[in-house]
Parts: sequence; structure tokens; C-alpha cells
Amino acid sequence: MTLQTLRTPTALAEAGLIDPADLAALERVAAQYAVAITPAMAELIDAADPADPIARQFAPTAAELLQAPGESADPIGDAAHSPVEGIVHRYADRVLLKANHACAVYCRFCFRREMVGPGGLRPLTPAQLDAAFTYVADRPEIWEVIVTGGDPFILSPRRLTDLMARLEAAPHVKVVRFHTRVPAVDPGRITDALIAALKSSSKAVYVALHADHPRELTAAARAACGKLVDAGIPMLGQSVLLRGVNDDPATLEALMRALVETRIKPYYLHHADLAPGTGHFRTTLGEGQALMRTLRGRVSGLCQPTYVLDIPGGHGKVPVGPGYLQAGEVEDPAGGRHAYPPKSSS
Repeated sequence: MTLQTLRTPTALAEAGLIDPADLAALERVAAQYAVAITPAMAELIDAADPADPIARQFAPTAAELLQAPGESADPIGDAAHSPVEGIVHRYADRVLLKANHACAVYCRFCFRREMVGPGGLRPLTPAQLDAAFTYVADRPEIWEVIVTGGDPFILSPRRLTDLMARLEAAPHVKVVRFHTRVPAVDPGRITDALIAALKSSSKAVYVALHADHPRELTAAARAACGKLVDAGIPMLGQSVLLRGVNDDPATLEALMRALVETRIKPYYLHHADLAPGTGHFRTTLGEGQALMRTLRGRVSGLCQPTYVLDIPGGHGKVPVGPGYLQAGEVEDPAGGRHAYPPKSSS
């Protein structure tokens, strides 16, 4: 069993997770995009399966060196909506607060892959952090702060407590939402101290877990999520539609069921963004819509995320799921068409 996070191609090769023959190419990938696989995720990888969906998410491949047309270092236009360092203010009533730029694991499809990790953006200085909190405090229209990064749950409980205290000073902020992979990829970090930090203010706190494959929701991950939910912190699920990971009905169904069984409400299924070197992960929108149509007919409404596209260039997130209304008819989950309102039988 791996006892520490694997951070280099050499370490991955020594753990048997990549072919040593690929080391030269993967060193070039690692020089450009950060690598980290936690013990919890390394334990899940089936090294004998070249298509293993956990390895596909976290182990570097030479395909990342290929950049497709339209791919961008800032595919959803964060920079155009960043009035001060660490803040993205795209929608009137909410902001992103990028509290740090490091993660417990580095996803090979990350839309911020140019910004996170040791070679990415520098941590916010105390002055920059002050400016970010001042920006929030000075704008009464900000109702929700979404803490992201990087992964905020790798911050110490002391720093999370300080963050909540700074937000507590802004009475117009009512909701604080944390986006994280930690409960699944490093469940031991979900400690009583971390939970106490999240609950140290009067704000409504939500935690959005990023998980892309049902195997990520191990017994340890479910226990970590259970600690959060039992503490009164609602959880949402965010997933990315990824070719070779979850782009088939059975896997997507199993993932959504696993989230709901863990008391996590599926929230968004993201169409993969146009980040550099990620073309091998992207499906077409049509393929995503077909999967969502299949999901509608197979699982409870509790298991239905909203399929969304973040429009390149900073134009915002929109639902792009299938439509069921066409020219006075509504289509049922099995594909049958029915007039609506129903035609009179008289």
C-alpha cells in the first residue's frame, strides 16, 4: 500500500502505476502540469487495466502534450472577471474565493491546470487576502461566497476558521460553499477540527464534492461525507463528463446512485472544459445529452444532475441537457411523443 502522496512520474513508476518505458514523455508532462495521487486513490487503481478509470483521472499520459484548436489556459474566462487577486465575480450575487492554489490530487482534465500546483499561481499574500475579503465586504449584493482554488480542504482548520471569521464580518453574505475532492481522495482530513472550523460562523455552509466514478465513494469516503452531513452540513455532488471514465449509462447511473446513497445531492454534471491537452477526455454535447436522456428514464429524480456547459470566454454556465418539448408535443423517457395539452377525444 502506498503510504504517501505520489508526486513524480518516477514515484508512479516505482509504485507500478505507469510503464517505466513512458517516463521520458511523462516527465515532460509533469514539468508542465502538476502530478499528485493520494494513497487513497493509488489504492483504487487497477494497474493491470490500461483503461482503469481512476488512473485515467489522475495518472499523467503523453496525450496531455497535444493541444487541440480552441483549448485555452483560461477556458472559462476567470481572468476577465477577476477584479482583485483571488476573486472571480462573474454573477451578481456570488463570487469565487480562490483561497489557495494547491490540491490533494491533480486531475488530468482540470480547467485550472495552468494555475494550480507548484508551478502555478503563487499563494495569496496577506495583503492580497485582505483585498479579497475587503472586496466581498464592500459589496452588499454578494449573497454567496464559493471557496475554491485549489482545494480549500487542504487548508488547516486554523486557516479555515480565520476564513469563516473574515466572512462572518460581512453580514450580507449568507451562504459559504466549499468545492473539494478531499472527502473522497484523502478522507482522513475530514476531522472534528475541520468540521468545527466550517461551523464556526453563523453562515449556511454547503460542501460540494467532486467525484467522477462510483469507485471513488469508498467506505472511508462515505464515512468522511457522513461526518459532514451528520454535523448539519448539506452536501452537493459535482462531476465532469469524461470519455473513458463515466461516459456510459451504467457508470453514470452507479455514480449518481452512490452519491445519493451517501446523502449527497447530485448538482452539476459538467461538460469537460477546453483546457490545454484535455481533448482525449471530451465527449460531444450530443453524447452528453443522450446520456442524460438515458439517465432520466433509469433513476430517481434525486439522482438527476443538471448537465451544464461553461461557455468559453467567461460568458457563464448554462444547462445543455436534452429538451422534451417540441411543436406541441412532449416526449416521455421512453421516447414516445404525446400532444400537450391532450387533444379532446370528443
